[in-house]
Amino acid sequence: MGKIIKEFKEFLMQGSLITLAIAFVMGGAFAALLTSFVSDIVTPIIGAIFGKSDVNGLTFSIHNSLFQYGSFITALITFVSIAGAVFFFIVKPYERFAKKPEEDAGPRDEEPRHQELLAALKSRS
Repeated sequence: MGKIIKEFKEFLMQGSLITLAIAFVMGGAFAALLTSFVSDIVTPIIGAIFGKSDVNGLTFSIHNSLFQYGSFITALITFVSIAGAVFFFIVKPYERFAKKPEEDAGPRDEEPRHQELLAALKSRS
């Protein structure tokens, strides 16, 4: 029984599990921040443009079925905001940071041709 508890403790203390837990907590906080941004800033701007301050209340009904498309619009705006923020503030900076140095230092396609031309000019003089 002690071996199982020791293995479980090692499992819990793995770096990847702790990193995942931190990412989960930060993701929840980030989602709350962007949800507030959408509801407190973006939605009032949309309301000012279209004359309705609360899009969550937009509905229509067909045969006694209520369709709350305003809530969907709010969820869509929140999703697009979160996806955009993750892409521009996490994915792109990470790609730039994770880029290998040899990718930056390598010659471009036209670079070898330029080197050949320079060598030919040097050999003529």
